[in-house]
Amino acid sequence: MNKTYFFISDVHLGLQSREIENAKERKLVEFLNFAKNNCNELFIAGDLFDYWFEYRRVYQKGFFRTLTALQDLAEAGIKVHYFIGNHDFFHNGFFEKEIGLILYQNPSEFRLNNKRFFIGHGDGLVKNDLGYNILKVILRSRFTQFLYSLIHPDIGVTLASHTSKSSRDYTSKKDYGEEDGLFEAAKKKIDEGYDFVLFGHLHRKQFLNYKNGYYINLGSWITEPCYGKFTDKFEIIDIK
Repeated sequence: MNKTYFFISDVHLGLQSREIENAKERKLVEFLNFAKNNCNELFIAGDLFDYWFEYRRVYQKGFFRTLTALQDLAEAGIKVHYFIGNHDFFHNGFFEKEIGLILYQNPSEFRLNNKRFFIGHGDGLVKNDLGYNILKVILRSRFTQFLYSLIHPDIGVTLASHTSKSSRDYTSKKDYGEEDGLFEAAKKKIDEGYDFVLFGHLHRKQFLNYKNGYYINLGSWITEPCYGKFTDKFEIIDIK
């Protein structure tokens, strides 16, 4: 019997006003509780948080309900695959050791119900983004993260929040050219034999056919909360 897989991307918890974020988190927790009884595995394709920095003995205030719901999923035997995004990449073992999630730094291959999936956040794959790729190497180095950890959490988290917002403003205004870089990257993977390629990052909901495969982008919970579901076919389901 085929298993059921759920997918979400780009929730960006912590982005907007407290009122908006509380409503978004309630919706997310409702979905995670629903997933606990309705899927076998959950894939989070990056940017669950708008920023995340994990100190050795401190974790960020404000997401307790989400962390608890994720731990409940893991303890119920649901595999939760969490791909690091370009906004929530400062992880240091908490999600793996304390909650029980499986973290990925890079896109990875999966075989789900005899179909080949290539899944990742998608950052670094867009054309004309050399500057970001250089910055990505620097920011994700253990040495850089160690230096940042020496900053007091109140200052470090505040700085990360402002930097994240500046990064998103820059990305939203940057001209990447006429081509959809992630779709072009997906085409190459489909040419390699993948049936489905799933990314986030660009905040544009898409479900595009190319030859014998499909490119999927789940958009963003900032504007249109949704999730992907795959059993014998893939579908994108809006969350009201």
